[in-house]
Amino acid sequence: MAPKPLVLQYVPVNEHRETLGMPDVLDEYPVPAGRAMDGVLGFRMLSVDGDVAEAEVPITDAVRQRFGVVHGGAYAALAEMLATEATVQQVWPDGNSAMGQSNATSFLRPVREGTVRARARRVHAGRTTWVWNVDLTDDDERLCAVSRVTIAVRPRS
Repeated sequence: MAPKPLVLQYVPVNEHRETLGMPDVLDEYPVPAGRAMDGVLGFRMLSVDGDVAEAEVPITDAVRQRFGVVHGGAYAALAEMLATEATVQQVWPDGNSAMGQSNATSFLRPVREGTVRARARRVHAGRTTWVWNVDLTDDDERLCAVSRVTIAVRPRS
């Protein structure tokens, strides 16, 4: 079987600088944020303030399942992105990285239009794991999903 041909893509220089509101910790990112899952789905970090962080995603077909409501995986991914990036902002200066370790998301109410907002509250900040509770709400501030996300904290290599 012949190897697949190498396809070169033009990547604008500034594309590697866009962080979608996430902490900017590298000179250049292996996958530009706009082409990574968070960017493709339209996630945007709004704020990180100690033990509270917020993000949102506009509801488009990219986050809907085929019956027109927000896909459960979109809620879970938004919660994990928010918890991970809130942890990164706080552990990176100490030489650590952070990545999702577990994610338990329960879906409470279907949403079809508007924006999903996520608000994370840190409940544990240990040496190797951080735990966040994330509430996901609709435009009317109704609770649509809840997540408990555990983030692994490891030394950068």
